[in-house]
Amino acid sequence: MSARARLVALVVVCLLALGGTAAYVLVARDGQREAAAAAPALPAVSVASLQDEPRIVFRNAAIGPDYGKVAMVPLSDPGGPRAVTGQSCDRVFATSTRTLCLGSDGGAGTTWRATVTTRGEASPRRLPLTGTPSRARLSRDGSHAATTTFVAGDSYTATGFSTRTVITTLADGSGSDLEDFRLVHRGRTVRPADRNFWGVTFAADGDTFYVTASFGKQNWLARGSLSRRTLTTLRADAECPSLSPDGTHVAYKKRQDRRAGDWRVAVLDLASGRETVLPGGRSVDDQVEWLDDRQLVYGLPGDGSRAAETNVWVVAADGTSQPRVLIEKAWSPAVVR
Repeated sequence: MSARARLVALVVVCLLALGGTAAYVLVARDGQREAAAAAPALPAVSVASLQDEPRIVFRNAAIGPDYGKVAMVPLSDPGGPRAVTGQSCDRVFATSTRTLCLGSDGGAGTTWRATVTTRGEASPRRLPLTGTPSRARLSRDGSHAATTTFVAGDSYTATGFSTRTVITTLADGSGSDLEDFRLVHRGRTVRPADRNFWGVTFAADGDTFYVTASFGKQNWLARGSLSRRTLTTLRADAECPSLSPDGTHVAYKKRQDRRAGDWRVAVLDLASGRETVLPGGRSVDDQVEWLDDRQLVYGLPGDGSRAAETNVWVVAADGTSQPRVLIEKAWSPAVVR
């Protein structure tokens, strides 16, 4: 063991004994920087070469100086060289003209931020964000942004969690908290105190969206209307929906009878009501994205000590194939067609 390594180990032991949490974080970050410096660089191309092409935008998860930055690969070659931007995000989503980024400002007291970057505009627009980032989506035309965060302070969450989901109209900056919408369940308007909403996905008509509605210890797929400010429950055991490009299917994660925190991906045919649970032996805790009308992509942690190096997987939406890795060392994919 080198002298530097022995010194770092001694400092960590002393800090743990003294309860020096903040200083310990600094030491851990120092170790991460050393690992990043030693990591091999991935093949890369310029952002300019991809920003006008069909592409997959994602959070770069390759350990190194670009970890956490927004990156992209050609839609025609997902395993090819990536272009990495200078923007760091925990969650990212993109359209052909806009990028929604949820991230942290760092420092001793972490603060969270949401920004929308529009091509042709000099500086990003900041959106209100309360709590830890969880989900991010833009409407297909880039007119609306949806953010979901985990928050604390609600009286009913002593043993659970609470979310805030806000849809922002980017033309005027107005925001709509989904807790203010009228919730219709089994034909009746309800207003449960423990209601939570998360994971918005937008339809192409500029008004309809789908979202998870949770209350009474049950999660529901709900359809929303921005103009009517309503949410209507449709189906139980469905979380983090994602609408297919042609608008005919919704994919989501579902728990069924498994333990809490263990989900599989399912796809619902909106016309027939037929649900297909997709193959795969690992829990998927992500809001899936559609690669096209026939395939889905989502993020999963890496193996063992490489859990932070997440990968993006692909699977057939009709359940006819096993999932496989599509993009190594990536997270939070968004397909820009």
